Amino acid sequence: MKTMIQIILGILMTVISYKTTQGQPAQAKVVAVIDGDEMYRVLAPDDIPAIREPQFLSGTEAEEQMAPDEPVIALRIGGEARAYSLWQLDRHEIVNDYLGETPIAVTW
Repeated sequence: MKTMIQIILGILMTVISYKTTQGQPAQAKVVAVIDGDEMYRVLAPDDIPAIREPQFLSGTEAEEQMAPDEPVIALRIGGEARAYSLWQLDRHEIVNDYLGETPIAVTW
């Protein structure tokens, strides 16, 4: 009987300790101290995926899908131009692309 109570208490304590740790934010790791201020790593490398092969809309398609005042990052090299929606960049933060034969990185 005593052994059974110990087993039940052990299981109960395990469940309670597991439940109390769920939903807790992960602790950020201090990676450096600069002028007395701690710098934290809150995301691992590649946690925010880059857009590596962007797909573009024609001007007409963009007019149908985007608001007239939607903010974009615009880039033009020679006669070729691109517009990168900030709405998309909020999620990805970087686009690896080519404008003609020129490799570019658009960051937000």
